[in-house]
Amino acid sequence: MKEFLCTDRDFKEIASLVYSACGIVLGEHKREMVYSRLARRIRERKLTDFKAYLEYLNSHKDQEFDAFINAITTNLTSFFREIHHFEFIKSELVPALLKANKNSKRVRIWSAGCSTGEEPYSLAMTLNNAFPSNWDVKILATDLDSNVLAKAQKGIYTAANVNGLDDVQLKRWFLKSKDGENYKVKDRLKESISFKRLNLLQDWPMKGSFDLILCRNVVIYFDKETKDQLFKRYANILNEQGYLFLGHSESMGKEHTQFKNLGKTMYQKGQNARRV
Repeated sequence: MKEFLCTDRDFKEIASLVYSACGIVLGEHKREMVYSRLARRIRERKLTDFKAYLEYLNSHKDQEFDAFINAITTNLTSFFREIHHFEFIKSELVPALLKANKNSKRVRIWSAGCSTGEEPYSLAMTLNNAFPSNWDVKILATDLDSNVLAKAQKGIYTAANVNGLDDVQLKRWFLKSKDGENYKVKDRLKESISFKRLNLLQDWPMKGSFDLILCRNVVIYFDKETKDQLFKRYANILNEQGYLFLGHSESMGKEHTQFKNLGKTMYQKGQNARRV
């Protein structure tokens, strides 16, 4: 018998709240995950069951709603995850931008759903010394979850977290703790990154356009209508030849003719471009 009662009605209400807030679809197969994550909140608030928690959430939204969303959202990432994307950036994107942006000397990249920061830091390592020193290269890193965003900003990782990095990268970009258990990102790697909390389904405060957007392993949780809306918004904020990278299990429907498929979940913006 479980510690807290969670009725079908409770689960449906939770799923509805999460979908309305951030577009994530919680099917029946997510019920155990929802239970385990929210049970912690129920214990912390010393409540009796999920119904009581939902009542508390409704009456204390300012204090509890962020914690509620943080508990539900999934955050799994690693340095240089899906390495082919970073190889493409180094071999194809950088040379293209050196030509296309030679007048503005400006590069903007958005890590949308940056989680605990491994993705934007991997981007910063990849772009290091890729552009002349007088170029303005910036990475925007956003996430809905304020907890993982705080960890990303601190840039402190365990030895297990940085296990995939080689000794040269570790020595160049990280400070090792005396006990060898933690690695802290050096300030000079943080200089090009701005961390901001952002709900992708709400208004975006960014005014400028981007050369590359990484939205990897995020849209997998959205329904088709939400995905379609998001892809259109990405197209609108990308430069004319801008790129969009999705996660390994994600794809874009053929109806999105504003993008062409480059393979390996990489897409390039182009007016009525034919997919390859």
